[in-house]
Amino acid sequence: MASLVVETMQAELGAAEPWPDNAALFQPYQVEQITFPDYAQCLSVKTFLHMCGLNFNVELRTNAEEMSPSGKVPFIRVGAFLVSELDPIVAFVNTRGFQLSGHLDEQEKSEMRAYMALVDNLLVNAELHLAWCDQQVSEEVSKPRYGCMHPWPLNRVLPFKKQREVRARLSSLGWGKKTVDEVCDDVRTCCQELSERLDKKAYFFGDKPTELDAQVFGHLFTILTTALPVRRFAEVIEEYKNLTAFCQRIDERVFKKAGHKF
Repeated sequence: MASLVVETMQAELGAAEPWPDNAALFQPYQVEQITFPDYAQCLSVKTFLHMCGLNFNVELRTNAEEMSPSGKVPFIRVGAFLVSELDPIVAFVNTRGFQLSGHLDEQEKSEMRAYMALVDNLLVNAELHLAWCDQQVSEEVSKPRYGCMHPWPLNRVLPFKKQREVRARLSSLGWGKKTVDEVCDDVRTCCQELSERLDKKAYFFGDKPTELDAQVFGHLFTILTTALPVRRFAEVIEEYKNLTAFCQRIDERVFKKAGHKF
């Protein structure tokens, strides 16, 4: 009960204050350090904030994970508040009066949340599986990037620790013994559902973007554009022409035309 009261007070305080000029998004170093699953999460949040028309600075930190309230990136600092991960950030931004999905009715909002859960349950886990369970990707890409900003022996110890944590999480979800083919099937299932929902529309729920659009763009665009020794996920996405066109459209409208940076 006490926690609920605190959350309610924080929400009321957040709603009473305007969006500050010094809002910041924290993430690992983008070129050298960040792994592609984390980059996908960061890009989803950046896209959401840009779609809301909110200004923020990107702050790069080697220890962004340790700084985060949840231990995950990205997180934002808005005044006295620190909020991490897409769903809590969306909820916090909503308290400030910015709601991308405000035009949806309750049934549509429920459907949107179901699709966002689908992305979390399939696409996000598939990214983690590829990054940390595929031997070639983990040894050639994920481990070197995750450890590059730390001195020896931390540059060896921390990536192995991260790999154990991710594998334990995936095992608890039934993903530990999945083959690459099985994970590709999960990616295809997710893309099929998203493709059918998008159909020929500009966005998933008509002519206006929602947080689902930001989330899907962040993950699909990252998979399509990240140079990896294994491209099977990208090849699956490329089978769905309306999804690749969707990514190109968001890239053009939200980032290139508006002059925003990834």
